Amino acid sequence: MELPQAVTDVLDSTLDYIYGLEEFVAPTVVLVPSFVKGYVEQLSEAIGFDVETLSYTLGLFLCYPLGIIMANLPYGKIRHVFSFLLGAFLIQFTIGVQWIHQLITSLVVYAICLVLPPKMAKTVVPIFVMVYMCAAHLHRQYTNYLGYDMDFSGTQMVITQKLYMFAYNLHDGHELKNGRGDRAAKKCSKFALKELPGLIEFLGYTFCFSNVLAGPAAEFTTYSTACDGSLLYNADGKPKGKIPSSVMPTLTAFLQSLFHMGLFVFLGGMYPILDPTDPQKNTPAVISESLLSQPWVNRYVYLWISLFALRQKYYFAWKNAEGALNIWYAGFEGFDDDGKAIGWGNSVNINIFPFETASNIQTLSKEWNKRTSLWLTRYVYIRTGGSLMAVYGMSAFWHGFYPGYYLFFLSIPLLTMCERMGRKKISPYFSDKAWGPYDIVCKLVTSFFVEYTVSTFPLLSYSWTMTLWKSHFFFGHIGAILFYIAMMFAPSPKKKDKKE
Repeated sequence: MELPQAVTDVLDSTLDYIYGLEEFVAPTVVLVPSFVKGYVEQLSEAIGFDVETLSYTLGLFLCYPLGIIMANLPYGKIRHVFSFLLGAFLIQFTIGVQWIHQLITSLVVYAICLVLPPKMAKTVVPIFVMVYMCAAHLHRQYTNYLGYDMDFSGTQMVITQKLYMFAYNLHDGHELKNGRGDRAAKKCSKFALKELPGLIEFLGYTFCFSNVLAGPAAEFTTYSTACDGSLLYNADGKPKGKIPSSVMPTLTAFLQSLFHMGLFVFLGGMYPILDPTDPQKNTPAVISESLLSQPWVNRYVYLWISLFALRQKYYFAWKNAEGALNIWYAGFEGFDDDGKAIGWGNSVNINIFPFETASNIQTLSKEWNKRTSLWLTRYVYIRTGGSLMAVYGMSAFWHGFYPGYYLFFLSIPLLTMCERMGRKKISPYFSDKAWGPYDIVCKLVTSFFVEYTVSTFPLLSYSWTMTLWKSHFFFGHIGAILFYIAMMFAPSPKKKDKKE
């Protein structure tokens, strides 16, 4: 859909003005020496990677030596300074002058929290960061429709979560301190902040080098306790328990990230979703004439493998960030009341095997992008009285405005309704044993329908999505509707009919 010429003229004039400010912002990119950029460009030509992808990948791997340095720094403000400066370095290294958006957003939110009372800030901040996020997505779609070129919107998605949570943390802390905390504030009390932290601590959090590029977005208290030492030590300096080594949690995540990067390169090259020669303009590979001429089974198997290959890219980035956080204990969950180590769940953003073998959509949602799921649960779902509409809406706006996203979000509730109906009418007759016959069938059916539905995400375009779904005879939607209708008329099992 083309915009009216008058609207286009206004947008173009506005963007020209904003782009004109680059000459004033460019001098702020001081953390990346020019010779480093030259080396990256030479390496890019040598190995055949585009500069943006190579810079981003190198930035992720740089988090490991930086994490080693962080782990050996004294606890306190120096860690926050290091986190801020090296996080800023990584953003300047990957997206250059666009790093300024991260700084602007952080400083504006800090000013809001400094000036407004927490009760107002917890409303104003989420609105501000989401409007900024939406503007970033709209800018990307207007200037580079269907393009996957790297810009600031990726890092903006991470900081949006951080700042959104931060405002609620301050509000919860203020309310609990004054004995007015509601049910939601009490459920999130472990993340509540009694007072606004210093600016350096705040910037260290928003720019934290270990998760600034790919997430996961951590709570402020998770970050700060790893910086001030209170995660591991009591006020008297004694360990809270036997401090576990960070070597294996770091090494395991790092090796996993390498494995998934290799799998992405190998499978993604063999089974691309988009046209590798020009993914932005050419017809995607999954709806190319050559593939559409093949039998349906071949086309669906290709789609399944290509989506599996695409997920490896996210597994690589998230596992890489997991190791980078674990290396300086930012992923460590601390100790229980008996002094036993809890685990390393604070850095985990994906549980790959449970996700890939999920037998229901609830498990899929829980295991995929776990920190985002927690953000939506803690600061949207329970703050709106359990509104799934608010959760889906927030998630959709946070992702962007491509039609493919909304086709997915509008389709998932249909599958969820079918799943709930099946659990009510069919599941009672069968054993719920993990990896039993019924569980295996559920896993296969879930994968079969969800892969069809989620295919809209990488395609982005409405026309491309409709072409793909049409080539698969809209089986996901038709099958779900027929199943739901059939279950409406199916009798509910009586107690004596249920499995023992």
